[in-house]
Amino acid sequence: MDRMMPQPVSETDAAIAVAALYCFAPFADPAALRDPLASMCRAEGVRGTILLAAEGINGTIAGRPAAIDRVLDHIRALPGCAAANIKMSTAAEMPFHRMKVRVKQEIVTMGQPGIDPLTGAGTYVSARDWNALIAQPDTILIDTRNDYEVRIGSFAGAVDPQTASFRDFPEWFRAQRDALLGAGTPKVAMFCTGGIRCEKATAFLKAEGVEEVYHLDGGILKYLEDVPEEESRWQGECFVFDERVAVGHGLSPGTHSLCRACRLPLAPQDLESPLYEEGVSCAHCHATRTEAQRQAYRERERQVNLARARGEAHVGRVEHAADE
Repeated sequence: MDRMMPQPVSETDAAIAVAALYCFAPFADPAALRDPLASMCRAEGVRGTILLAAEGINGTIAGRPAAIDRVLDHIRALPGCAAANIKMSTAAEMPFHRMKVRVKQEIVTMGQPGIDPLTGAGTYVSARDWNALIAQPDTILIDTRNDYEVRIGSFAGAVDPQTASFRDFPEWFRAQRDALLGAGTPKVAMFCTGGIRCEKATAFLKAEGVEEVYHLDGGILKYLEDVPEEESRWQGECFVFDERVAVGHGLSPGTHSLCRACRLPLAPQDLESPLYEEGVSCAHCHATRTEAQRQAYRERERQVNLARARGEAHVGRVEHAADE
């Protein structure tokens, strides 16, 4: 988990383009797609993480706008990806430190064989229409993200499953189904960061026999971009899976930072905890780390600071996974 600082953009450079993307598409041989895609990203100076699986592609990448355009053209040319879901934003600094293209069993891990978002996902609701849906008294609003994401922001009135991983969502729903739905037939509206988890979550609920299931098209990021703050029902910030950590309305930079030991987001007040030590520990993880581990983190932080003083990047830290 060694750390390396984001590389600053020079005064003559354009802003960094950040593309969060996914597409459920049937890839007969996802492994065959890996090397050409990875080679192109590296040749274009693009960084980030892309996941490939038999069910499609998922990832977040960053680079110069023209380079991102060329990589996105390559992705749209993949089988079934012409209409890939792509959410663009910008960053003042490169938010990733390397390029990784990985082949996995799922592009977003739910662990439920037979769930097919291509044929079974719920009804898309645009960001502009979302407020009207969730204001209806018979709508149950569920946040499908992980507990640490929900902690820094969510929609007012949303149910928090308090799950540590998206893989835990099916078990949580089955255990809470009767309490959530009761004897009636309510509408269920679900949301996540960029939309991909809800593609699977809504398909899962429909497979479980829930009839009226909706999800926020483009996810929280699209909502924060399109809906004016004065009309918004969003409270707090939205965690993102890169070095920006979190964004607010208009996709403006958030106030959260990361604990480099446990990778959890920290609010400004968390930095005032006596258990917080930059690069070493925070109140969330102090009790779960040994003194030997903290000493190793201190040495890592020392190396980071030395590299920073030399104007160099410190190589070796772990990136966020794509939206899982």
